[in-house]
Amino acid sequence: MAVTYELIKTCKQTGARLGKIHTPHGSFDTPMFMPVGTLATVKAMSPEELKEIGSGIILSNTYHLFLRPGHEIVKEAGGLHKFMNWDQAILTDSGGFQVFSLSNLRKIREEGVEFRSHLNGEKLFLSPEKATEIQNALGADIIMAFDECPPFPAEYQYVKDSLERTTRWAKRCLEAHANPDRQALFGIVQGGMYKDLRIESAQQLLDLNFPGYAIGGLSVGESADLMYEMLEHTVPILPQNKPRYLMGVGAPENLVEGVMRGIDMFDCVLPTRIARNGTMMTSKGKLVIRNAEYARDFRTVDENCQCKVCQNYSRAYIRHLIKCNEIFGFRLTTYHNLYYLINLMKQIRQAIAEDRLADFQKEFYAMRS
Repeated sequence: MAVTYELIKTCKQTGARLGKIHTPHGSFDTPMFMPVGTLATVKAMSPEELKEIGSGIILSNTYHLFLRPGHEIVKEAGGLHKFMNWDQAILTDSGGFQVFSLSNLRKIREEGVEFRSHLNGEKLFLSPEKATEIQNALGADIIMAFDECPPFPAEYQYVKDSLERTTRWAKRCLEAHANPDRQALFGIVQGGMYKDLRIESAQQLLDLNFPGYAIGGLSVGESADLMYEMLEHTVPILPQNKPRYLMGVGAPENLVEGVMRGIDMFDCVLPTRIARNGTMMTSKGKLVIRNAEYARDFRTVDENCQCKVCQNYSRAYIRHLIKCNEIFGFRLTTYHNLYYLINLMKQIRQAIAEDRLADFQKEFYAMRS
C-alpha cells in the first residue's frame, strides 16, 4: 500500500497509541498535528520553517486548489510537492467540507454537489469522481473520499440519509481512484451526534477496506464533551493497524483528549488563524498579545517554550508589530503557535512512550488553571 501504519507502543495508563506512518514522501511519528496549507502554503510560513519545527506532514485543500490555480496547472508543475517545494508528506481533503459549508450556494444530488464559486459566483459541480480526479492530479500522499458533512444540529433521519450517501460516494471514490500504489485514499466516518449512526457509518466503511480512516463532522459547534463521547463510540471500531484521523480539530486540550481516545492525526486552521488575530497559544493558555496590558511587557511569550520566537522577542515587541499590522508580527505569532502544537504532540508521544500519558494530562491542565 502507498501508506502504512506502524504501531510502536500502546500507553499502559490510557491505551493511547504511539506510531509511525510511512508514505511515499517519508515517514512521520504519530500522534501528529498537521498544519493547514489551504492554498499550497501554510500562511506566513516557509516550507523550510515547517521542517524546522518538525512538521512531517501538511494539509492542502482540494476545493480551493480546484478554483485556483486549478489542478491541471499543479499537475503540469509536477504535482503539489514540486509546485510548493515540499518534499515531505501531504494530505489533501476532498473539498466536501468547504462545499457543504457554503450552504446558501450549493445543491446536493446523488450524482454530486452543484455549487457556486465563492470567488466569482461561477456555477461548478463536484462529484466523488471529480474530487478524486482532482486529488490524483494534485498528487498528495493521502487523499480523502468525498463526503457530506451534515450541519449541527441535524435531525436523525437527515443524518442517516447523509451517511448512507457518504458510503455510496466512498465506493465511487474507490472506483475512480487512479493511483492506489502512490496515494492512499482514506474513508471518512460520519453520523453526526448519534452514537448508533457513528457505529453504522464506521462499519459500512470498514467493509470497503480503506488504508486509513478519518472521523469527520465533529468540532462543528457541539460541546467538547459531546465530541469526546462520539469518539469513544467510534474509535474502538476502527482497525488497530490503520491510521485514525480526527478532522478539523486543533485546540490544545482537544488534541490531548483526542490522543487519549486513540486518535493518530489532527488538522486545523485554528493556530494560524488566531495568530493573525494576535492570539498566541502558550503552556498556560491563550495569550491575546494585542491587548494593551502587554505594551510594556518585555518578558518572553512563554517561558516554557524553546522556539526561536520565545528565545528572541518580547511580548511588547510582538504586540507593537501586530498593532501596526506588520507582516513580521504575524509571522512570529504563526511560527510560535505551530511550534507550540507540534511540540505539544512531541511531548505527548514521549509521555506515551514512558506510559505516563494520564499523568501528562493532569500536568497539562494544572499548568492552564
